[in-house]
Amino acid sequence: MRNPTPRDSDSPSSTRIVGHAPALLRAIEQVPLVAGSEAAVLISGETGTGKELVASAIHSMSTRAAGPFVTVNCGSLAENLLEDEFFGHERGAFTSAQWERSGVIAQAEAGTLFLDELDTLPAKAQVTLLRVLHDKQYRVVGSSQERHANVRFLAATNAPLDQLVQSGKFRADLFYRLCVFSIHLPPLRERNEDIVLLAEHFLAKHCPDERGRMRLTQEAQTLLLAHDWPGNVRELENTIIRGIHLSRSNSVEPEALGLSSQTDQHVQSLQAGARSFKSLKQQAIESFERQYLVRLLDDSRGNVTRAALAAGKERRDFGKLLNKHRLDPKRFRSHLISSK
Repeated sequence: MRNPTPRDSDSPSSTRIVGHAPALLRAIEQVPLVAGSEAAVLISGETGTGKELVASAIHSMSTRAAGPFVTVNCGSLAENLLEDEFFGHERGAFTSAQWERSGVIAQAEAGTLFLDELDTLPAKAQVTLLRVLHDKQYRVVGSSQERHANVRFLAATNAPLDQLVQSGKFRADLFYRLCVFSIHLPPLRERNEDIVLLAEHFLAKHCPDERGRMRLTQEAQTLLLAHDWPGNVRELENTIIRGIHLSRSNSVEPEALGLSSQTDQHVQSLQAGARSFKSLKQQAIESFERQYLVRLLDDSRGNVTRAALAAGKERRDFGKLLNKHRLDPKRFRSHLISSK
């Protein structure tokens, strides 16, 4: 994998990080810095922001790049099988142990173990993991010998782990062990300038060769920009995949994206707002023009030549403005005479 750069993807299913939003750049500029360390890294961010991709990038840029990158979903760990999942077992360790089995720590030997959804780790597993982090030692189920854990730990969470520590739902000592370095990935709604860029990236990535080059219509881009993206980059990628296969031509129209009617209403609201802005702006300009012309005619006592000169305009052009606003210079002359 290449080193992550501002133009390189943000989807967990991609090998590159795409984007140039300042919030994203602040996050990924830390990757090469923390990659050179052996210390643990905690990557936070909402679901679908690309936490596993960043973890993979850290591994790929580290001295452990030649070793395995093993991912564990903490929410899928069964509490009664924790030690077996982490440490493995020897043959005959228990009734059904007919063969030796390696745990995830052995599988990640000389490489990186990525603990995804760390906030879902059961209490018992937190204690088990803490011992390994502290001692760098573990014991395979059914064995009497300690083994060295030659593994670097990376973890990810979409929950505010510090708040879980304060509420007693997550061990503080484990949190501080895993949070030596911290990288926070921003949600897609805070990277508005990257939405179309990412969409075009996924369009090129997933478009079948036989379809040729596909593009997003301007209306489709407007719809993408109006969507809130609760599923972040992963949701955007799935939306583009859907758009590719539901499009009848090489142009992806809004209806092919399959986004919610709520987003459609938001787009209509934005468009209505744009029309209102233009309308109000035009009204303000016309109001200014009329007031300005009235003042000039008043000051010049209805003398069009003098008023045009004061406005810095040709007499003919000034006359057109008077006609536009239906202003009769004579009215200003008679008014002034009768007021003497």
